[in-house]
Amino acid sequence: MAGMGWDLIGHAWAVDMLRQHIVADRLRHAYLFSGPQGVGRRTLALNFAQAINCPTPTAPGVPCGTCRTCQQIARMQQADLSVTRSEAEGESLKIDQVRDLQRALSLAPYESAYRVALLLRFEEATDGAQNALLKTLEEPNERVVLLVTADEPENLLPTIASRCELLRLRPLPLNELANALVEKKSLEAEKARLIAHIAGGRPGYALRLAEDESLLATRQEWLEDLFTLVSASRRERLAYSESKSHRRDRAETKQTLRAGLAHWLSLWRDVLLAASGSGAALANLDYADQITALAVKVGEKSAAKTVARLEHAFARLPNANLQLMLDALLLEWPRF
Repeated sequence: MAGMGWDLIGHAWAVDMLRQHIVADRLRHAYLFSGPQGVGRRTLALNFAQAINCPTPTAPGVPCGTCRTCQQIARMQQADLSVTRSEAEGESLKIDQVRDLQRALSLAPYESAYRVALLLRFEEATDGAQNALLKTLEEPNERVVLLVTADEPENLLPTIASRCELLRLRPLPLNELANALVEKKSLEAEKARLIAHIAGGRPGYALRLAEDESLLATRQEWLEDLFTLVSASRRERLAYSESKSHRRDRAETKQTLRAGLAHWLSLWRDVLLAASGSGAALANLDYADQITALAVKVGEKSAAKTVARLEHAFARLPNANLQLMLDALLLEWPRF
């Protein structure tokens, strides 16, 4: 567990470093929290924002977590906290959003020591938006702290990453995460172990799964569909594709498919692991028997192609004709 007063699972080294920056009065102008989605980038950044501006810390660099400021920051609704992100995951963060942020940051803090800007999923920012942010990075205001989250620093302009204090967050060991879920969320050990594996060691995603049963139910639906589709005819696959995309709101359909394809990709990666005999831990422990059986039928080469096609579909989601994309994906799957 991370340090007292920081509501986190794991990343204790990052908490210690950030606390020392506060205690020593050595705050950087900008911090970049990188790592896979669900690893805890936003949670760590929000905890840091609380630690910076909490008026009643329980110790130097340790937010109380209960005052009005801390509670508002946790909800991302505090007067001196500006949150900038794309309208939806997979969309673009645009230059006008950065310019709006810059106008807000030009004002003095309203009630806190610092104005804090939280820029989420900044890898989705256009080049124009990233270049616009450079002015703020190059001409820092001593009462402004920028907190940027992204999947990989390499997916940002080098001039952005080089001007930030970088914290690379990694997934936790699966046993460590499972034990933390038992302790923090009072889960049964077996369920905690399953969630830790599904989340791939990412504590943020694991907590969402633990707190929202509907996420596990939706996952199960998509995985059951997958096993049905591998034995379905071409006509049945096309009918399924149409049911998921035809005459539906495009933005909503994109988000639905993004979640569903993530579940399919997770399982097909497990099939590839099983087919290759790597011995690596499966993400979908509750489908281990079905994964093993499918791996025997598909083989390593075919499983690898299916994984690659799913990854390609993910990349096409923002701009693709969704039904045609899903049609092509399903027609290319192996069939038994």
